[in-house]
Amino acid sequence: MTDASVNRSSHRLVSPAELKALSQRSDARGLARLAIHAGLIGLSSYAIWRTQGTLWMLPAMLVQGLFLVSLFATIHETVHYTAFRSRWLNEAVGWIAALPSMLNSTYYKHFHLAHHRHTQDPARDPELTPPPPVTRGEFWWRITAIPYWIGRFRSLGKLAAGNFQGADFVPEKARGEVVRSVRLMIAFYALVLGSAAVTGSAWPLLYWIAPVILGQPFLRAYLLTEHTGCSEDANGLTNTRTTLASWPVRLLMWNMPFHVEHHLYPSIPFHALPALHVKVRGDLAHLAPGYLPTLRAIHTDLGRAA
Repeated sequence: MTDASVNRSSHRLVSPAELKALSQRSDARGLARLAIHAGLIGLSSYAIWRTQGTLWMLPAMLVQGLFLVSLFATIHETVHYTAFRSRWLNEAVGWIAALPSMLNSTYYKHFHLAHHRHTQDPARDPELTPPPPVTRGEFWWRITAIPYWIGRFRSLGKLAAGNFQGADFVPEKARGEVVRSVRLMIAFYALVLGSAAVTGSAWPLLYWIAPVILGQPFLRAYLLTEHTGCSEDANGLTNTRTTLASWPVRLLMWNMPFHVEHHLYPSIPFHALPALHVKVRGDLAHLAPGYLPTLRAIHTDLGRAA
């Protein structure tokens, strides 16, 4: 995505010279962040192996799940082609990072571009399908991640069959590539699960399936804070929320908590978002002190609406 898609509500908060400097992409910075993320997954995998047969295995699997589902941030950055300078590296890493959560990066690239073009437009923003929760029951149902998994299975099945109903944002010329990518994903899953079944190994369950099931609700809660309760218009300063997260969250989420900044200037890579935040902070309408206070506020507002 280029700065042609920068929301006009930015009102030139950043000068062209500053924007050019902040937009410099780096393979080294991206690979360093990826190495940290992969190292954390390796450590949590070791923890699962060491704690098998004990009660400590469950928290080890939860930590593994948090590290795996937070690869969503890696996917997000790669579909913008800002994780790395090299285009092929963005595409390869994004595709692999999407595997644990059954999210196809080839498809998600078009989904996410539509989200940026039509942020908070109920008729055209695909992230508003299904729409945000309007009751506390819907809030908790969303956070269970059950709707997410149902949607993932349905989506992969439809796309593998070449059915793009409800996915009009995928251009005709790109649909063949999406179908091939989804089918390759399904083949990969079949190979992994089939091999495990033949050898009697439980590793996919212990190191992948159970952890992502445990971790996905935390990601659902995190994502709920990005736009819920913000304006439903084209003003990037009011339709998106930035959250002042702790450094471990910023590390795992590739600085995605600086979300208004990202929506205003999507060409700026993850490592430059903190510097951008300093420049635009005073203009943000939604600057949250943390995720728990924001979720509590959303939950409270839903109760009032009911």
